[in-house]
Amino acid sequence: MKYFLRCLIVSGLGALECAQAHVASNSFLQLQVEGPSIVGSLELAVRDAELAVGLDLNRDGRVSWGEVRAAQPALSLYLQQHLHLAAHDGNCTLEFGALKINERVDGNYLWQPLSATCPSALDQLNIDYRLLDNEDPSHRGLLTLAAFGATQSAVLGGPRVTQSYDLVHPSAWSAFMEYLQAGIWHIWSGIDHLLFLLSLLLPAVLIRRERRWQAVAQALPALVNILKVVTAFTLAHSITLSLAAFDVIRLPGRLTESMIAASIIMAALNNVFPLITEARWRVAFAFGLLHGFGFASVLAGMGLPRGARLVSLVGFNLGVETGQLAVVLAVMPIAYWLRRTTFYRRGIMPWGSTVIAALAMVWFVQRALG
Repeated sequence: MKYFLRCLIVSGLGALECAQAHVASNSFLQLQVEGPSIVGSLELAVRDAELAVGLDLNRDGRVSWGEVRAAQPALSLYLQQHLHLAAHDGNCTLEFGALKINERVDGNYLWQPLSATCPSALDQLNIDYRLLDNEDPSHRGLLTLAAFGATQSAVLGGPRVTQSYDLVHPSAWSAFMEYLQAGIWHIWSGIDHLLFLLSLLLPAVLIRRERRWQAVAQALPALVNILKVVTAFTLAHSITLSLAAFDVIRLPGRLTESMIAASIIMAALNNVFPLITEARWRVAFAFGLLHGFGFASVLAGMGLPRGARLVSLVGFNLGVETGQLAVVLAVMPIAYWLRRTTFYRRGIMPWGSTVIAALAMVWFVQRALG
């Protein structure tokens, strides 16, 4: 949420900082358990590894492959200190392989293969995850854990530093709660979806008359506008999220993320140069279909556990809606209270929308051409 709130008030050079900070800080930890042994990998964004151990040795603003290789001992030591795996009868010994680079839609990631040997065969795994605790408290690890023919997922980090997982009898309710948390975290940490929704909600407390925005006289019309926009957005992204999650249809990640940025630009500029005023719910539905594919990319990184696919999908989607609703409930009462002021109609509406469009333009260039 801190990035979201910051981006609502920045301007000028501050917008550039937010443009770089909009991507959520997530790692991807995949573990496969077989008896007392664990094999897997950790993907950590280059930008996060730079925060953790300082990859950019010559301080030129770029991280070369030579600098990555030179920093591998420091990174291995950092992981040894901040990631611990344990069985019920003691700690597992971690070892790391040679680093590789993996490209994701939000940038390059260091792909770190790992293995662990535990004191005995595992029926329960304890994971202590403290990556970037000091450098970026918003960081989270997305875990995919396979054992005994079943796969479960979880979100690591934050208040719950150490978590335990039953490998023999994974709980469907546990999967639901983990994906619910993942959905809430995704909508709060990745602000592009929120800025799109905000661009459509800012005019909800206004009405377009005589070529200018005027305050609605009563709360009911504003409430109806809000419900239409939120419902349309929710329905649309739920459809495409479900289709993508079950592999019915998928879009390339770079295309999806670029189009999401473009949707924010169009929605924000519509507040400055209004073309669609009373049917914003249609815009929310049309572009919400694209945003659903964006949500699906997060699920693809986590994986849907076998035996709990539907439960996990419902949990993630409800998490997205919960996080989204929390923001709506926080922002819209303030907007309604300010709707009659010049500050809102001539300040927040046009200039806030302009800042949002500018940020989204930077994201579009980064995603389409980066």
